[in-house]
Amino acid sequence: MADTPPADLEDQLVSACRTAVGDELRSVTYFTEDAEQQLYLRSDLESDADLVGFADNERLGFHSQSLYQDTELGDYQFTMRVFDRGFLTRVIVGDHGAFVTTDEMEMDLFKELGSALRSVLAETETSA
Repeated sequence: MADTPPADLEDQLVSACRTAVGDELRSVTYFTEDAEQQLYLRSDLESDADLVGFADNERLGFHSQSLYQDTELGDYQFTMRVFDRGFLTRVIVGDHGAFVTTDEMEMDLFKELGSALRSVLAETETSA
């Protein structure tokens, strides 16, 4: 699979995130083990975040997802990271993933966000 997402995947990921969390969406980044691409950044935010550093950290999830297979907890869904002024949600399916940053929001919205991302990434995984 290419390290750059197809244009339709970019649109689908951003659309799924906007639908799930609305104006709380801060950014959407697609990543593989070798590359990352920011797909969306809310207009009121600066583009000075360490995208590569964040992506490198989230790539650890490729290893983690295999560790969580067949546990008593069930299938791995998504990872949330909590910060003072927002959240990061990561979803990995197969050999690609996305991480999304948001403002503070209700817990139910994270479940919707994780589910929406998983659905889009899984659809692309099976058609690749």
